[in-house]
Amino acid sequence: MATNKATLRVAAAQIETTLGDLAANLRKHRDWIERARAAAVDVLVFPELSLTGYSLRKGARDLALPRDSASIGEIANAAGAMAVILGFVELAESGRLFNTAVTVRDGGIVSVHRKINLPGYGRLEENRWFAAGERIETFSLAPEWTASSLVCADLWNPALVHIAACRGADLLIAPVSSAIEAVDGFDNPRGWTTVLDFYAMMYGLPTVMANRVGHEGDLTFWGGSRVVDACGHTIARSDDREALVIAEISKPDVECARTRLPTVRDSNPALVRAELNRLVESTRASTERLMMP
Repeated sequence: MATNKATLRVAAAQIETTLGDLAANLRKHRDWIERARAAAVDVLVFPELSLTGYSLRKGARDLALPRDSASIGEIANAAGAMAVILGFVELAESGRLFNTAVTVRDGGIVSVHRKINLPGYGRLEENRWFAAGERIETFSLAPEWTASSLVCADLWNPALVHIAACRGADLLIAPVSSAIEAVDGFDNPRGWTTVLDFYAMMYGLPTVMANRVGHEGDLTFWGGSRVVDACGHTIARSDDREALVIAEISKPDVECARTRLPTVRDSNPALVRAELNRLVESTRASTERLMMP
């Protein structure tokens, strides 16, 4: 890791994944880890499902791995002191499959996030093949830094980002597989710019977003990977080619942003919980009325 832990050198590995070819994708991960190491990167983020490709459908089960598999261990060993975040299909208890982002370093697993929001709209059908995650975790990335990973559509649920920020995240890690054609009539590149800038500015939360490039069938992955600072400014960004998108983020900048706009300080989890409980009770009462004869 960096000598000065107040500053992190972060990078998004904007790569083209080969659908269904685990061996080829493992080789690519090792190659880009070496590129990042040569650039003195502390934290390297690969896109969503970077080990397998996105449009897996029924093939997801054939490529599923337990989190303690040799493939994940291989990347963990290759990472060395660098924190590396990659995406894979996790084979879990009871045979369930999860769209999972795992953080590895020094030969071991640091953190695991199972995607919570599974889209089943437009040309997306993750909800047919994956089980939904149920937890938002934060984890120590360095002595000065706490991070949280949210995968793609997770970031389109503001409540999940709010929880990550309130749980102490200083860095948001966002692996993405976003395609131009995913939802007809919806501008994904513009939407992602709005979402990432808003969260970073609102919570003083620097963000590394890693999208992929290339094609899978009728889906075109547009890239646009970026690093957004704690004020909501994009400080590094790529186009639609493979690239290593590198920037430095500063803990004093996070603290300064959160002093100017103290969203996290002024959050009120007790009030949110009370209002959510009230909403649950109201919804339950409405459902019971509808079921009455």
